[in-house]
Formats: sequence, C-alpha cells, structure tokens
Amino acid sequence: MTSRTSLLRHPLALAGGLLATAGAVVFAALLVAELWGLFDNPYAGLVVFLVVPAIVVLGLLLIPLGMWLEHRRLSAHPGAEREWFVLDFRSARTRRLAMLVLALTAVNITIVLLAGYGSLHYMESPAFCGQTCHTPMHPQFTAWQDAPHSRVTCVQCHVGEGTRAFVHYKLNGIRQLYHVVTGGYERPIPGVVADFRPAQEVCGSCHWSGKNFGDTIRIKREYADDEANTETTTILQLHVGGPGVPTPDGRAIHWHADPRVKVDYVSVDADRQTIPYVRVTNAQGQVREFTAEGATSADIAKGQRRTMDCIDCHNVVAHRVAATPEQAVDRAIATGRIQRALPFVRREGVRLMKASHATGDAAARTIEGELRQFYTSAASGPEAEVARAVTSLQNIYRRNVFPTMKVTFGTYPDNLGHITSSGCFRCHDGGHTAKDGTTISAECEYCHKQIEPRPSAGAQ
Repeated sequence: MTSRTSLLRHPLALAGGLLATAGAVVFAALLVAELWGLFDNPYAGLVVFLVVPAIVVLGLLLIPLGMWLEHRRLSAHPGAEREWFVLDFRSARTRRLAMLVLALTAVNITIVLLAGYGSLHYMESPAFCGQTCHTPMHPQFTAWQDAPHSRVTCVQCHVGEGTRAFVHYKLNGIRQLYHVVTGGYERPIPGVVADFRPAQEVCGSCHWSGKNFGDTIRIKREYADDEANTETTTILQLHVGGPGVPTPDGRAIHWHADPRVKVDYVSVDADRQTIPYVRVTNAQGQVREFTAEGATSADIAKGQRRTMDCIDCHNVVAHRVAATPEQAVDRAIATGRIQRALPFVRREGVRLMKASHATGDAAARTIEGELRQFYTSAASGPEAEVARAVTSLQNIYRRNVFPTMKVTFGTYPDNLGHITSSGCFRCHDGGHTAKDGTTISAECEYCHKQIEPRPSAGAQ
C-alpha cells in the first residue's frame, strides 16, 4: 500500500509545499509590518491581503494535485521509483552553473520587488486615476488639478487605509475597470457622495472637526452685462461657529457637526438632493422628526437613511465644476484673469461659455475667433487684454465643460450654499414640519447677515 508521505514526492506537490511555506512566511512578515503601520500606501493591502494569500492558496492546491498525479503514476507502475536528477557539486561545472542560477534568481527577485513597489506607487498616483481611465475621469482629474485639495492624492480620499477600505473600494474597481474597457460607463460619471466613506475617515486626518470659526466674512462680486461690466459687491457675515460653540448671535452652521447632536435623514435620490425626512437628536437626547410637505410613508421607506456629516454640505471640495457660466466668468473678472476694463467682456464671455461645441478644441477656436472679431468690429480693447481674455475664457471652458462625458456647468450640484442648487434648502426650506408644528428654519439670518449689495463706481 502506498503511503501518503510517498505521494508528496511528486515535483508538483513539492513545489506547492515550498510555495505555500514561502507565501505564509512572507504574509506573516507583511502582516506584522501592516499592523505596525509601516505601510502608508493604500494599495499595500492589495499585496498583503490578496496577492500573497493567493500565492499561499495556489501552493496548497498544488499539493493534493501533485499527490493525485503521483498516485496515478504508482498505480500504473507499481514499485517504480521516481528518477531524480543529481547535482554533483564535486564538479566545477556544476558549481559554476549553481552559482549562476542563484545569481540570476537574486536578480529576478530584485526586479520583481522593484516592479511591485513601482506598481504600488504608480497605482496610488493621481496620474493612474485620472489618465489611465482618461476619458471617464477627465472632468474630475481636470477639476482636481485646480482645486484646494490638488496636493491630496485621489486614493487618500477615495480608498483610504486598512483592509476594509481596500476590500470595499478596490474590488469595486474591478467592475469599474470592466466598464472602462467595454465603454459601458455612464456619461456623466455619477457623483461620489452616494458611495463615499464617512467624513471623519476621509477628512479627519487633516481637518479638526472641533475647530471654532466664529463669524466669517464672504465677499461675492458679480458683474452686469453692460459696457462697463458694473460690479455689485455682496458681503455676507456667516455664523459658522464650531461644534458646540455658537457665534455671538447664538447661531452656528457647524452645529450640524457637533458630536453631541445627531442628524439623520432620508434621501430618495443618489445625489441626496431630495430629502423628505429629517430626525434630530439634540445634546439632551430629545428627538424631533421633521417630514417634508407632501412626503408619504412610502417615500420615506424607499429612501436611503444616513447620518449627516461634513460631506453632506462640502460635497465637491476636491473637484468642483462651476455651477453656472455667469459664476465662472464673474470669478475670472474678480481675480483679474479677465480685465474688467474690456467693454462688454462679461456679457460676451458668458455668451461664449453657454454655446455648445462638439469638442474642447472646437470651443477654443470659436472662443478666440468670435471674441477677437467682436473687439475688432463692435468694440475696442488693447490687444494684450483681449488675448488674455481669450486665454482665460478658453481655460474656463476646458476646466468646466467636457462634451464627451456630457459634463457642463451645474452637472454636479454644490450643496455649500443655496444660490445655484438646493443646498441648504434641501432641509431648511420651511416645509419640513414636526408633529408639534415647528419647522426647520428657513430664515436668512438663521445662518448669516447680509450687507445690502452695492454697485461699485467706475470700471477697474
């Protein structure tokens, strides 16, 4: 009778044993390094928890396969001994060959390690996210390059560290890769808020949620379509405050982030723009439920329940597309990228931004041709200022409009405010009412004071 030990003599079983043993040792070492926090690459989990265990499993599968093959061989040829090659290290040629094999093996291992490290490093880079999947992610990648978070890599927010984040987001990337290869992705790509990690995990390593901002001042400059591009300045005093720290007026927009307060809500769309139900638990543990006018129990039951955090308002901080052409052109004028002294430049800029074009290159040519023609025939303007306006408007279009992906101004709603989208008014609309008749406030001065808009005299 053939012993099980003898079945392990098959080369495939021996190779499986070596592979499983080596993989187990490497996994143990990498796991210790992971637990000690020696890896700051989110993609390290790809190696530690997927690649190396896969090697171990492969080795374990090879062992019974080799034993089965050895059993078949012995059944067909009972008593036959397996012939093994013999290395005779008394021979100088054998020793030289063995040293060459060992040296080449060391070189190959070094190349594989360097290639693996380089692959991990590249996969965590924004270039991998924005350029490997160039067409679908082009809008987000372009907007990110011009955003306040442009020094924060994509994976720091969209993947994060640890096994749970890796399993949830990177295995989901397999499905996304399939859609990219087959061209089956949505146009435009949906916003990320519906599948985003909690704000404390995403933002908490850099932003302190307990900071007290007090009252902050925001200045908005808007321009008219007249020849002088008349400027109107609006100054807002925002009662931002901090969690548990109201402003002198007793208000605090960041009350929503107070850890002692819990705001749960139900949304019925992926972008969380329609909210029929809000449940507030205050610092004393008292609960109050608010239901939107016309909302039914069925509407609430089929919606998605969520606990409010920072991302519910700050939802496009990393790749903001301008809400309107007017807003984009006004900002360019306010920051001096477009000279306000050019007659009608605001009107013409907005008109050119609203025009439809098949490609970004076609838009750039049209913008230059029409703007130069306007200042040649209908108005006057220094050549240098016209050229600068052309470049700025072309950049605005490239930064916000992507015909291939059907992305344009306002495609992704910005919840910070309520001028160009529902934003705050998703809940603070005066129509969410509790059983006792109280409503979620819609009063302007609940969040800010406004200094009346005033036109600026003369062109700048």
